Amino acid sequence: MRHPPRSSRRGSVQGGDKHEFFLDTANLDEIRQGVSLGVIDGITTNPTLIAKERRPFREHIIEICNIVKNGEISAEVVSTDTANILREAREIATWHPNVIVKIP
Repeated sequence: MRHPPRSSRRGSVQGGDKHEFFLDTANLDEIRQGVSLGVIDGITTNPTLIAKERRPFREHIIEICNIVKNGEISAEVVSTDTANILREAREIATWHPNVIVKIP
């Protein structure tokens, strides 16, 4: 999987520990608001959250990536058998350099 270099990631440092902040949403307005605050390191989504937004999965994930320019965006596979999980994960990973594929 592709990850931004550790040094380019934001997050607060307290006592030497690095904290990263991820929004657990697929709602574009919520994501824009979080990004405008300047504290969001990425977005974690799941198929249920994406379905609520009533847009094609790929299109929606790419739009999230365009909003959260340098953050990690998780996109979860929906397949349940190994062959299709792997096929789907490989496809999702090609959508954008910041996409991290989640396999439940």
